[in-house]
Amino acid sequence: MIRPFHRFRPAIVTTATLASVLLSAGAAMAGQPTPGGDGAGDPYYPTDGNGGYHASDYMVSISYDPASHHLDGDTTVTATATQDLSSFNLDLTGLTVSAVTVNGQPATFTRTGAHELVITPAAALNSGARFTTEVRYAGVPTAATGNGWTYSTTGGAFAAGEPHSAATWYPVNDTPTDKASFHLSARVPTGWAVISNGLEGSTTTEAGWTTFHWDETTPVAPYLTTVGIDKWTLQRSTLADGTPVVDAYGSGTDNERTNEARLPEILDFLSSKFGKYPQDAAGGIFVAAQVGFSLEIQTRPIYSPNVGLSTLVHENAHQWWGDAVSVNHWADICLNECFASYAQWLWSEAKEGVNLDDRYRQRVTAMRNTPGYWAGKLYDMGPGNEFTAVYDKGQLALHALRRMIGEDAFSTVLKQWPAAHHAGNASWSDFEKYVGQVAGVNLDGFFQEWFHGTTIPEDKYLFPGQLHA
Repeated sequence: MIRPFHRFRPAIVTTATLASVLLSAGAAMAGQPTPGGDGAGDPYYPTDGNGGYHASDYMVSISYDPASHHLDGDTTVTATATQDLSSFNLDLTGLTVSAVTVNGQPATFTRTGAHELVITPAAALNSGARFTTEVRYAGVPTAATGNGWTYSTTGGAFAAGEPHSAATWYPVNDTPTDKASFHLSARVPTGWAVISNGLEGSTTTEAGWTTFHWDETTPVAPYLTTVGIDKWTLQRSTLADGTPVVDAYGSGTDNERTNEARLPEILDFLSSKFGKYPQDAAGGIFVAAQVGFSLEIQTRPIYSPNVGLSTLVHENAHQWWGDAVSVNHWADICLNECFASYAQWLWSEAKEGVNLDDRYRQRVTAMRNTPGYWAGKLYDMGPGNEFTAVYDKGQLALHALRRMIGEDAFSTVLKQWPAAHHAGNASWSDFEKYVGQVAGVNLDGFFQEWFHGTTIPEDKYLFPGQLHA
């Protein structure tokens, strides 16, 4: 069953309307529409995402048979042109496209490169015009464990990966800089179940198939969307403020329930540090497959088996740092990972009585004569190196920053930065400027040594404030 998209009321044609149409047509002729870019401009992954438009909404409808691994899809993308467009691209890996329409009219399309779906509408799109693109497609998704569609040992499947993954199962502008609302209608054989982002909608069963609906209205970066198909054990609850919680447990993951039962406590703690919980739903997806990572899926992180409580703290801290506020470029990844990793330190300080100054000094002492440790950059580390130093050296850097600017300023930064950039994107350079403004001091030397440098920081930056004692 294809979920219907919005219908538009026919316009009443007036003299003013006709004049506007004629002016737009003239502007399009004068503007000489051109193709949108085949990449979003990230230096690390230049072909990810696309140019010429901004997506605002995805309506993804799929039918999936676990026995054959066959997927049928029908996705409608609502977007706004940012230039006069003669053609534009969506990202889609594998899967055969059978038809494309733009604003309800058939469009021509071609496939180029590893994931480019190049669409030429029947009529050029004017800059500022809102338009819808419907893509029908089918096939067996290509397994891309760690960066997209993954087949589970249970016979099910799920999508998870960073820095890109969404294009392995639906056509998308696959860049974190183009966040949009996301709606999923997923049809699977009865007995199987579907978990995804956001709020749980209706479920219907007909002729041996069951359709599940999920809606995430808070703008989400594409790689933070998911579909999980399995014979889940679903557990529903609410937070104290009424926020719905849905947890999904795959076969053999019941032992994860003890830690996940502390989710309300975790979110309360993180809210005390980062401000009000920024999402409309919560929960976790515990897959049976050993994929070697967990991922901060918006509203509902995905976890590999046998994760510890600290990992739950980390992935839920991303609901602020990485999800509510996403990176401008992958070089900015410390804004996601350094802060989620430091949240683990904050948890151990508050809940386990760990003295973080002592932990810091012990780690610095242990690594002082290890040049390779300090060589890992925390900003602009280069493609393929994003997920390295940010998890360890990043924790040290943020603790040093905390002692450098003082508790009050650090607390202000932790709460006000996510609020100021909620549902948007931000860069590391913006963050450096912001912290300097909050602290009222020049921090250029500190940031250069810790986040841009490749050697151990000078002692005045290595042991600021009470760390010097």
